[in-house]
Amino acid sequence: MVKLLLGFLLIFNLLQAQELENSLTLKIKSFLDEATYSQNSEFINLIFEPESAFYEKEHINSVKVVQTLKENGLLKLFFDKPSELQLNFKTSGSPLFFVKLMGDTLRNIGYYRYVTRFSNLDASEFTWSISLTSEYATDPLVLEQELKKSGCKIIDIERNSAYEWTYVVDMDKGFLDIEVLDSREDIKLKRSLYAHWLNVSQIKNLHISSSRRNSWYPYIAYYDASLHLLKVIREDKISHSLWLKIPQNSKYMKIADLYTMKNIRDELILEPKGAK
Repeated sequence: MVKLLLGFLLIFNLLQAQELENSLTLKIKSFLDEATYSQNSEFINLIFEPESAFYEKEHINSVKVVQTLKENGLLKLFFDKPSELQLNFKTSGSPLFFVKLMGDTLRNIGYYRYVTRFSNLDASEFTWSISLTSEYATDPLVLEQELKKSGCKIIDIERNSAYEWTYVVDMDKGFLDIEVLDSREDIKLKRSLYAHWLNVSQIKNLHISSSRRNSWYPYIAYYDASLHLLKVIREDKISHSLWLKIPQNSKYMKIADLYTMKNIRDELILEPKGAK
């Protein structure tokens, strides 16, 4: 009986190991063309030993797989010439929050000019697809490191073609990687072409001083943790001093100009008041 039980355990372990290996092999093959894989199969087996190092629990670490292939010269991310690159992002989180978070992430890694190809929300996930002209495909490790700053993680990658990649992102613990206002410290917002985003979850009131060199027409928007709009303040006159009471459920605030950020030529000084 003991021998029979040991035999079953051995077979089970072998089948489980084979299943893991087959899953990893399929993932590796999905990033390479058939010729590259066939010519380098022995080398690939060597650099992916042990297979368990490329799993997180029961899931393949796709970022690590891509990085290993890249570092060993098997996967080239650069194109022969600037080409159209399509990036698809999938998540189960809030679409509004995800697009803002991903937009900030893309800008932080140098992607400023892109267009939305499509977006789709169904019962299980949200998909956002963009395209841009680039000389190379996005480095998954760089993207993951930037996403980690916002509490997010890449859980899967698909290489649809050399010019189209799909990323599945876990944003269950996601947050905007922006400055958190504290009632003990004033801050200065420097001139910017983009609206200023701030975390206001820890303060009750805020005083904003604008330099006399500015022609600031205040546009203030408050959002909850999922980036649902709570309140908007618009001032169709130049302001140099503004007192604000932060709505109770606000987590994020956007400070902009009603017409153009070019009106803010000099810094804005923020004085948070009252801790929540």
